[in-house]
Amino acid sequence: MDVKPLIGITCHNDLEYRYMLNHAYVQSITEAGGVPVLLAMGMKTEPELLAERLDGLLLSGGFDVDPLCYGEEPHGMLGDISPGRDAQELELARKFLETDKPVLGICRGHQVLNVVQGGTLYQDIYSQRDRVPLQHAQKATREHLSHKVTVTPDSRLAQIFGAQTILVNSFHHQSVKEVGESLAVTGTASDGIIEAIESKIHAFAVGVQWHPENTACAGDIYSKRLFKAFVSACCK
Repeated sequence: MDVKPLIGITCHNDLEYRYMLNHAYVQSITEAGGVPVLLAMGMKTEPELLAERLDGLLLSGGFDVDPLCYGEEPHGMLGDISPGRDAQELELARKFLETDKPVLGICRGHQVLNVVQGGTLYQDIYSQRDRVPLQHAQKATREHLSHKVTVTPDSRLAQIFGAQTILVNSFHHQSVKEVGESLAVTGTASDGIIEAIESKIHAFAVGVQWHPENTACAGDIYSKRLFKAFVSACCK
């Protein structure tokens, strides 16, 4: 019998009081063949132990990343932050990258992956960029595919999707600004917002700005392919 990989999923914590996670993350990992393990962020964790015992790490969505983590002070339009989660999640992501175990970052997790590699973020794309952006906080259900992403040819994501343009959902007001060391931009929106990054040196370290867990549960083929590729990488 094949042994299914254990995949840690970081939980959102509501101003340090409650741990929460959208069921779509669990369902998407399970349907792709993995065993989800929910990780409480915002408290003391054992990153070395988790990196040793788990086969992969999914960095989930949630509050804004504290700009102090990338050397900036808070902009006026910065949203809620969770310093405890930031500290623990960044440490955990760093340990998984050091051991070269697969990492998938989703929305905030995409941004965390960039910050842990030395990158920075737009704290608010609507007030910090000269170009007027698309609606990146869509006024529709989480399963709705609202805008296009152009995928870089010959990238890992292009191989996973089998396409160079896909439709995604969108729920964010921050985005990657300066790309972190060892990372490459592999997906952009028509307004120039960085929608996907991936590592040039790790076996599997991918970040996407959208929420494929919701669209995978709704049957979107590209979202399902992303989770399947991630879980497969965790089996190696």
